[in-house]
Amino acid sequence: MKHTLTPQRYLILLAVMLTASVGDTLLSHGMAQVGSVSLHHLGMLLLALRNPWVISGILLLLGFFASYLTALSWADLTFVLPSTAFGYVVVALLSRFWLHEHISVYRWVGILMIVCGVGFVANGPSLTEHPQPVREAK
Repeated sequence: MKHTLTPQRYLILLAVMLTASVGDTLLSHGMAQVGSVSLHHLGMLLLALRNPWVISGILLLLGFFASYLTALSWADLTFVLPSTAFGYVVVALLSRFWLHEHISVYRWVGILMIVCGVGFVANGPSLTEHPQPVREAK
């Protein structure tokens, strides 16, 4: 039996993808402002927690965690994680056009390959169905 997704479940998967992608990008932007953190200067992490970009990133990643838990409550991990792979494209686009990072052709090809692989996962059921044992009549 194929497990179908409702529009609400598609929205949850979209929330997983967007909150992770945007949250990670905000963290990257904030940590670029804070500077390098090493084991010898862990106090910089406390300074990072005062940066509004880092705080925003953390809040979005909390939203990611909540939506991720929600998705895992009704689907297999092997469905949820690959189904949000389009987030790699979102991160690449945000990194390129907002953070002005250079993205090599090899990275674009890798991202494309990951996203294409999602097609294999999307055609399968979102939840593994286990057959119920048949009870014999007495």
